[in-house]
Amino acid sequence: MAFRFAPLTRRESDALIEQEEDHFDRRGFGLWAVERRRDGRLLGFTGLATSEFDAPFCPAVDIGWQLARDTWGQGYATEGAAAALQFAFGHLGLAEVVAHTTRQNQRSRAVMHRLGMTHNPSDDFDGPWYPPGHPRRRFVLYRLQAPDSRKRQEAAAVLED
Repeated sequence: MAFRFAPLTRRESDALIEQEEDHFDRRGFGLWAVERRRDGRLLGFTGLATSEFDAPFCPAVDIGWQLARDTWGQGYATEGAAAALQFAFGHLGLAEVVAHTTRQNQRSRAVMHRLGMTHNPSDDFDGPWYPPGHPRRRFVLYRLQAPDSRKRQEAAAVLED
């Protein structure tokens, strides 16, 4: 939540859950809750959403995550996002998945890089939810094509053998 305007209120959080449940019903995908196995703690969410705003790459399916600050750097975002990508390309048969964040969010950009996503500065855009002049308005866009994802999975499998 470090790069959002403010933490969600209880009402906003409940509305987000309802919105995600509706998204699953309509599209067959959405954001999954991330729960730590060892103690059942809810850490945040990861999964797939849709970008449907005024940007050249829209409409698109995007991958995202938001986790509790004390869990950052422990691999939860990368692990969850990798599972979401497998679902996107394997189960849903998507050709491409995108990810975007404000350019200052180096942690999320590092996750996108670890996932094998690529960044072309010509794809960057102004986030319409931030007012003009806001320091976090400029967003970076990362992409991953299905064939590139399969190549990375095959390479990882070879390394494990």
